[in-house]
Order: sequence, then C-alpha cells, then structure tokens
Amino acid sequence: MASGGSKSAAFMLLMLNLGLYFIVTVIASWAVNHGVDRARETASVLSLPAHIFPIFFPMGNMATGFFVIFSLIAGVVGMATSLSGIQNVLEWDAPNLHSAAASSLISWALTLLSMGLACKEINLGWTEANLRTLEVMTIIVSGTQLLCTGAIHVGVGETISDQRNHLGRV
Repeated sequence: MASGGSKSAAFMLLMLNLGLYFIVTVIASWAVNHGVDRARETASVLSLPAHIFPIFFPMGNMATGFFVIFSLIAGVVGMATSLSGIQNVLEWDAPNLHSAAASSLISWALTLLSMGLACKEINLGWTEANLRTLEVMTIIVSGTQLLCTGAIHVGVGETISDQRNHLGRV
C-alpha cells in the first residue's frame, strides 16, 4: 500500500492540531472568564446597548468579543475533530477517511472565520499579550488545519484508487 506517507503525515498533523486547539481553547476560555468577571464593574458606565450585552471584554478593542467567542467555538470543534480524526485515520478505510475529511473541512472553515476576526482585531489596534497569543495561535492553527485537511483528502484519494485497483484485479 502506498498510503503510508499520507497516513503518518495526517496522524502527526492531527496530533499537532489537537495540542494547538487545546491551547486556543484554554486562552479563549480564560478571556471569556475574565470578561464575565469584570463585566459588571466595567459595563456599568457604558451606554444602554453595550450595558445589556452579558459579556463585556475590558481588554482589547471592539472586535475582541466576536474573536474570543468564535475562537472558543473553533477550539472546541477543532479538538473534537482532531480526536475523531485520529481514530478515523488509524482505521484508514474509505468510510472513516470520508468522515475525517468532512469534519476536518468544517473545522478548518470555523478556524478561518476565527482567523479572519483575529486579523480584524490586529487591524483595529492594540491588544493585550494574552489576546496577541490567541491571535497568533489562531493564525498558526488555520495553516496546520489546512495541511491536515489536505493530507486526509490525499488519503481518501489513495484509498479509493487502491480499492478500484483491487476490484479490477478480482
């Protein structure tokens, strides 16, 4: 079987993404917790629309709230995708690889949304060090998720061609 290279590449990228998504989830969770803890004192002096929003982020800029929430969603979905993808890649058959490819594509789309918000936050201006770390990690994980999605899709193509070649010989 010629699929040993893409199987090991996909496995290593899934392990790397699991760690990166864990870091993104931890930092985004901290930011949400920090926003909830400081929301009452900070948002009490704001005008009415901002006063109603339950989580006000006292750090960062106006894009921080959206960026942190979408980073948290992308991190949790990415961790779940990486865990199920590891299981699917270890099986390495067509149905499992199709499942891994679909979930990897969805996770990459959410990560790209979060990366776009990170770029917007960088464009708007100054943020704290923890948010800059979250921005950088989100940009890095969007690239590694793209590579992982590509490796899984290559594995799908190899598996299907191996099955067609095997059926042609029988």
